[in-house]
Amino acid sequence: MNEFIISTCSTADLSREHFDKRDIKYVYFHFEIDGKDYPDDLGDSIPFKKFYEMMAQGAMTRTSQVSIGEYVEFFEPFLKEGKDILHLALSSGISGTFNSASVACEQLKEKYPDRKIYIVDTYAASAGLGLVADKLADLRDEGKDIDELHDWVEKNKYYVQSWFFVSDLKYLVRNGRVSKAAGAIGNVLNICPLLNIDREGHLCVKAKVRGKNAVMKAQVKKMFELCENRTDYNNSCFISHSDCYDDARAVADMIEAQIPALKGKIKLFDIGTTIGSHTGPGTVALFFWGDERTE
Repeated sequence: MNEFIISTCSTADLSREHFDKRDIKYVYFHFEIDGKDYPDDLGDSIPFKKFYEMMAQGAMTRTSQVSIGEYVEFFEPFLKEGKDILHLALSSGISGTFNSASVACEQLKEKYPDRKIYIVDTYAASAGLGLVADKLADLRDEGKDIDELHDWVEKNKYYVQSWFFVSDLKYLVRNGRVSKAAGAIGNVLNICPLLNIDREGHLCVKAKVRGKNAVMKAQVKKMFELCENRTDYNNSCFISHSDCYDDARAVADMIEAQIPALKGKIKLFDIGTTIGSHTGPGTVALFFWGDERTE
């Protein structure tokens, strides 16, 4: 039996089945839609399709991170069982949850001085965070201990490549990532921005592409330019989407056509209600191991 647990939060956007299969523990963020609060519980409280339909119809959303007290309540039962903790936090460039988890960690270390608690700022989000958790589950299953896993993730987290596109700029406008004027012009011109997560974990617009088909090709091109071993890539590849499975499947098909080792192995997940509250429906996000992020 493992003497430590790997944990993360619901913003890793993996399915419940995948979390359970890989024995990755998770804690819920929270969201509000039309003034009512819900846990970001992997689609149980509100199915993802319904959530994105409500957003498309104009429902307003807000999100809130895991509080210090909630982290204490989440971590403490594992510590009581005599287990150490390696927790992977959503990027500090997007959320303050890393700080909350770190404060909870310091409080619990006073109570459980013999236990190890590592809180990692992954500088990743959505299934990119899930990609990191999944890799650490592989290393754990190979027999590596918690210290080896912690060293590995701190050295390798900058090699996660994350590339997104959004179909409707109004959600980026709402969250202040695109100005109202630019959003209005962009929607008229059918602009689909291509974004990535930089070295410090911030979401950045990298290109303004006209048309969904063109931005999908641009997204896939980034993978071919940046993934490890290029067309011989055989590591994990995750794609998450917000109620646009066909678009996500099309991106996967384009990748598989040029990287044969990935055929049938790319995993598709739903973007959850926390991340989706900010990106809106019609978002496809691609995650893979590649060149180190330097900027």
